[in-house]
Amino acid sequence: MPTLAQARTSLTQDLADALVDLKDREEAARFLSDLCTPAELHTLAERWHVARLLDDGELTYREIHQKTGVSTTTIVRVARFLRQEDNGGYRRLLDRLRERAQ
Repeated sequence: MPTLAQARTSLTQDLADALVDLKDREEAARFLSDLCTPAELHTLAERWHVARLLDDGELTYREIHQKTGVSTTTIVRVARFLRQEDNGGYRRLLDRLRERAQ
C-alpha cells in the first residue's frame, strides 16, 4: 500500500500528464474551469500575475500588493518559489515566454 506522500506524488503526476496533453489556450481554460472553483482559479491566476510582476522587477512587494490586492504573504511566497526553490516552475515558464516574445 502506498504512503500518503507516494499517493500525492502519483496524483500530482497524473494531473501534470493531463496538463501536458492540452492542445491550446481554449482547452486549457475549459479544463481549468472544470477542475477548479472560480475562487481557486482566481487564486492561481493571481499567483501567476504576481510571478510576472516580480520577474519584471519594476515594483516592490508593497506596490504589487497595492496594484493587485494580493496579500504580501502570497507575494513573498511566490517570490521564494520564483527565486529560491528548486522546482523552477515559474522560472522555466517565464523564460520560455520571454524567448517567444523575442
